[in-house]
Amino acid sequence: MPRLTRAPLLALLCAGLIALGLPVATGAAAAPAVSGEEGLLRMMHLSPDTPSVDAYIDSVSDPDVGVVLPAVTYGDVSPYQVVPAGTYTVSARAAGADPASPPVLASTVTVAPGTATTIAGVGFFADLGFAVLSDDLTLPTAGQARARLVNAASTGAPLDLTLTGGTVLAGDLPFAESTDYVDVPGGAGTLTVTPSAGEPSELPVELAAGSVYTVLVLDRSDGGLTVTSVLDAASPGVVPVGGVEAGAGGTALDEGLPVGRSALAVLALTALALAVGVRLPRRGRAPRHLAS
Repeated sequence: MPRLTRAPLLALLCAGLIALGLPVATGAAAAPAVSGEEGLLRMMHLSPDTPSVDAYIDSVSDPDVGVVLPAVTYGDVSPYQVVPAGTYTVSARAAGADPASPPVLASTVTVAPGTATTIAGVGFFADLGFAVLSDDLTLPTAGQARARLVNAASTGAPLDLTLTGGTVLAGDLPFAESTDYVDVPGGAGTLTVTPSAGEPSELPVELAAGSVYTVLVLDRSDGGLTVTSVLDAASPGVVPVGGVEAGAGGTALDEGLPVGRSALAVLALTALALAVGVRLPRRGRAPRHLAS
């Protein structure tokens, strides 16, 4: 799921604000704080033989609160979405399917205030299911990283996984299963993946000190295995958070701005919305918006 990185977006934001004569705030990329009435929710597609899907997250209590994650494919991970605490229906349909059509898979999840939750589509398509993972965003001690592993690879399962220096992260980890978070030395290293029958593979992995990760073991399209490190949280407490496009409407610009500066302001505001995330729509706005 290709996405623009935040660096060029922030550069665009700064250019727009400078052109408008406005101050540039430091730390603009930091995720908005989650209030006591909100939680974080994200989705992962971890089923190797399931085609791309459109994923839906809809509030059970408020039909005007929802988000759509379009064309999610194997290995994709959405940013965290800031959602009001409550119960949500999580569903998946074939990419491009009518939103009113029956979902391929559906479940419910309750988001408690102040928590972070990952919903992962796991297993083979024939017995596809949702795994609900409770995410621990507590930062590790100095010099350490915190990580958990998810075996989303059907090749060679179960797997033994060992980090540089001999730290055993998992033994006989079955396909579609995950480990608890553990603290490990931060920095670049090697993850040795040993299948149940076969030769071990040494795969590079970098777990920055002070950060929290979910490490995905995935099937490669050309055979073999690959590893992806997904950032859950980073020092000083920055959580990757996605937003929701506002649909029709938006922020009105001052009519007194010259045309050139108005255009820059539009770009700056767009960059800001994408960089820091926009909250889910509340009642009174059109339901279901595309996640950024």
